[in-house]
Amino acid sequence: MRIVALHRPVKESRRRIRIFSQPCLRRIHSKRAFFTYAFCVEYVLGFDGGGTKTECVLMDSAGGIVARAIAGPSNPTRVGVEAATGEIEKAAELALREAGVEQKEVVALGAGLAGTAQPEMKQQMQASLEGAFPGITVTILTDLEAALAAAGNGTAILLVAGTGSAALAREEQGKIWRAGGYGPPFSDEGSAYDIGSRAVARAMKEREEQGAESVLGKKILERFGCNAWPELRKRASGQPDQVFPMIFPIVAAAADAGDAAAREILQEAARQLAALVEIVATHAGLGGENLGIAKTGGTVGRSTFYDARVDEALKRAVPRAKIGELQMSLAEAAARAARY
Repeated sequence: MRIVALHRPVKESRRRIRIFSQPCLRRIHSKRAFFTYAFCVEYVLGFDGGGTKTECVLMDSAGGIVARAIAGPSNPTRVGVEAATGEIEKAAELALREAGVEQKEVVALGAGLAGTAQPEMKQQMQASLEGAFPGITVTILTDLEAALAAAGNGTAILLVAGTGSAALAREEQGKIWRAGGYGPPFSDEGSAYDIGSRAVARAMKEREEQGAESVLGKKILERFGCNAWPELRKRASGQPDQVFPMIFPIVAAAADAGDAAAREILQEAARQLAALVEIVATHAGLGGENLGIAKTGGTVGRSTFYDARVDEALKRAVPRAKIGELQMSLAEAAARAARY
C-alpha cells in the first residue's frame, strides 16, 4: 500500500511560517514621548491520541516543550468524534493550566490521531476541533503519519505497538509500506488489545482445566472488581477497549516477576510484531547495516522482559538493523507539523 502525502499550498506554508516569524507587539506604557513594546510568545498544541489515552504537549515559539498532559482516549473510530474531541480539550486545558498560558495565545494545533485514516473521519475531526478551538489553525494527522514525522527524513522502519499495532517502512524515494493497524478483529497482532484478549482466554482455560484461578487470572479479575469470568466477559463484550488494553500492564508486570503464562503470551506477541516488521522491510527492500528500526507506542518500555523479547524477535526478522526508540514523541511531532 502506498501512502501519498498531501502537501499544503505554498501560500498556506508561508502563512504558517509568518505566524512564528512576525513580532507580536504589545504596548506596555505611553506616558513618555515614545512607546515601549514587549515581544510575546505564541504557542502550539500537539496531541497523540489513541484508544487508551491522549498525550498533549504545549510548544513555545522557540520549539521548546513547556508543558505536558494526559487525558482519556481520543480515537474517534472507537469512542466517537464528540468524546474524542472532549478528551483533546481536556488534555489541552491541563497543559495550558500547567504552563499558565491562555488559549488565546495558541495559534496552531496538531493532532496525530488513531482512527482517522478514512477521509470522512479525518474531516469530521477537523471540523470538530476547529469548533472546539476557534481561531486556531488545526492540522490532523493519522497516528502513523505522526510516527513517520517523528522519524525524520530518509529511509526508516517503524514499529507501532500500543492499543493497536502496525509496522511502516519508508523507502529512500518516499514510498511507504504498511502492515497491520486496521483494528480488531482483523489486525493489531501483538498489541495491548491483543495481549489482553489472549491473557483472558488463557486464564479462563486454566480455570476450566485446573478447577481454580491461576495467579494471572486472579490479578485480572481483581483489576476489574469481578468475582467470576462471566461478569468480565459481559463487560468486555460491551466495552472491549475499556477491558483488553488495560490488562497489558498486568501481564507485563507478571512476566517481569517470572509468571510462565504471562511470558508465553508476551513471547508470542513479540513474534507477531516482528512478523509485521519483516513484511514491510521485505517489500521496501530494506535490511542494510545502517537501517534503524524505531519502536513507539504504549507497550514500549513497560516491561523489561517484553522489551527484550521484542528486540530479539526484531533481530531475527531484520538481523542487521539497529533497534531503538523514536527520539521525539508523536505529540511533539504533531505540534511541529502544525507549526511548520
